[in-house]
Amino acid sequence: MRAIILAGGKGTRLRPYTTLIPKPLVPLGGKYSILEIIIMQLAKTGVTHITLAVNHLSHLIVSYFGNGERYGLKIDYSLEEKELSTIGPLTLINDLPDNFIVMNGDILCDLDYRGFFDAHVSSGSQISVSAYRREVKIDFGVLRYNESRHLTAFEEKPTIGYDVSMGIYCINRAVIEALPRGAVYGFDNLMLDGIKNQQKIDIRQFNGFWLDIGRPDDYQYADEHFPELAGKLGVS
Repeated sequence: MRAIILAGGKGTRLRPYTTLIPKPLVPLGGKYSILEIIIMQLAKTGVTHITLAVNHLSHLIVSYFGNGERYGLKIDYSLEEKELSTIGPLTLINDLPDNFIVMNGDILCDLDYRGFFDAHVSSGSQISVSAYRREVKIDFGVLRYNESRHLTAFEEKPTIGYDVSMGIYCINRAVIEALPRGAVYGFDNLMLDGIKNQQKIDIRQFNGFWLDIGRPDDYQYADEHFPELAGKLGVS
């Protein structure tokens, strides 16, 4: 299996932790960086080649991970000279396999990457998106009414469930080959264009542990609780 990890962001939401180091290298529990945990997980699940799409402070990431030998796999790098959003960086990689994993470099989860990849390939999906159920609390009374504006229902501070993208995907190479090389192109563009072009996009629900380390509160939680999270993540 091949994986592309998006590690080029500036980590502005995680400042001041990312003032001097890139977000993927922010340490957890004083032991591992976020990206290091991801790489170790992918190595255990059978990934043999990882490409890190880098930009901001890329020299630090390259110096830290090198060629991947100490993790038992190959690591190489794709450098963005400008920010290309989420999917745009993939168009710069010339040796993509038929199907591959793409993921953000700031995610902690216990997803079965091998099972996710195999389900994508066996179903013939063009794009597979790993999804997680999030519950959002509405802090107001919600009014529901008909076209005549007559009240039909009332809910006091309801909780609404949404299936959200986890930032982990499997993609068929043909999808990327159809995109303009080196152009800004985000995950939102990929989804909206995929619907318009009637691509086979499959949603694969995940019910395990998932945490997006995008905000200081999330990072602080992961850092403080790392000893108990390590078991879920399969690292020690």
